[in-house]
Amino acid sequence: MQFATRMQQFGEGVFARLAAVKRAKLAAGEQVIDLSVGAPNIAPPRAVMAKLAEEAMKPESYLYALRDLPELLQTVSEWYARRYGVELDPQTEICSLMGSQEGLAHIGLSILDKGDLALVPDPCYPIFADGPKIAEADIYYMPMKKEHDYLIQFADIPEDVARRAKFMIVSYPNNPTTVLAPDSWYEELIAFAKKYDIIVLHDNAYSELVFDGRKGGSFLAYPGAKDVGVEFNSLSKTYGLAGARIGFCVGNKDVVQNLRTLKSNMDYGMFLPVQHAAIAALHSPQSVVDSTRAAYEKRRDVLVESFAAAGWHMDKPQGTMFAWAPIAPGYQESEKFVFDLLDQAGVMVTPGSAFGPSGEGFVRMALVQDEEVLQQAAACIKQSGLFA
Repeated sequence: MQFATRMQQFGEGVFARLAAVKRAKLAAGEQVIDLSVGAPNIAPPRAVMAKLAEEAMKPESYLYALRDLPELLQTVSEWYARRYGVELDPQTEICSLMGSQEGLAHIGLSILDKGDLALVPDPCYPIFADGPKIAEADIYYMPMKKEHDYLIQFADIPEDVARRAKFMIVSYPNNPTTVLAPDSWYEELIAFAKKYDIIVLHDNAYSELVFDGRKGGSFLAYPGAKDVGVEFNSLSKTYGLAGARIGFCVGNKDVVQNLRTLKSNMDYGMFLPVQHAAIAALHSPQSVVDSTRAAYEKRRDVLVESFAAAGWHMDKPQGTMFAWAPIAPGYQESEKFVFDLLDQAGVMVTPGSAFGPSGEGFVRMALVQDEEVLQQAAACIKQSGLFA
């Protein structure tokens, strides 16, 4: 058998190897506290689950959806206007996704030809780079450095690279670095994209998980944003619907329509009960969002404070459901540190190198365990002596 050469870019990664070590330790009766994968453990509102179950009991729900329900598109439009102050045409500026990751994986196929150039943040959520790779595009990594507060520096992108670029992915609140971007940065982004005729994709999955009284917003709220790009949004973290796979691509009508046309040749639409669950979530009392945010903020505080007491110091995350922390002194490679941490403390995190070249020297931790488990992880780390 012969397979596509592009698959050589997608070999077994560190997540698979970490999972194998975790299985072995659990089989041996050892404890593993898993902070590696951002899988939310906060359930959706009961009314949303009830609506999903109700619709799933209707025989007609099992027909092909073929398209987005008009009620869903209208609800998303109203939600964007209410939440972000952004006006969206339900018919031309909104496309549903089976989770934002599905859209991130496929949108490159609707924009990039083989050999085109995509600008990708570094470090970044892996699908940001994997999507353009699937489209057989070339990638230029835009470093996000601590000395610049993890903000992409547009002036550092070479002129020839900027002129060649066709597509650009950005994301704040940022996974994995957990920082937010100021208004001035978005204004620079839009000016840069207009100057070089680059399509912008802003991933906004964490706009509701913003801490310390800050408020997340939308890229599309800035003047001129809709002229140059789109935004991906997700109900996974905001409403606890990660497994239901609900996301949206919204904004520039040409980009949205191009993606919608591609998807019409790839799938038969989102399962109708899931569409109804999304409508219910967006119409639900938004106090559930406040309580979810508060839960993650409390976990953040417990993790940062208890880990500091164990000798592991890190910047306090501004948002998202993650923490971004330097590896222990004496280590040069984040992957080596991660496997030693798992072996000696039973705590599993993700090496920063999995997020791109600039992630080396750091690890990402997901706030997916309850407070007492995070305190237990800190105790195990202290006992390991890795930060002595």
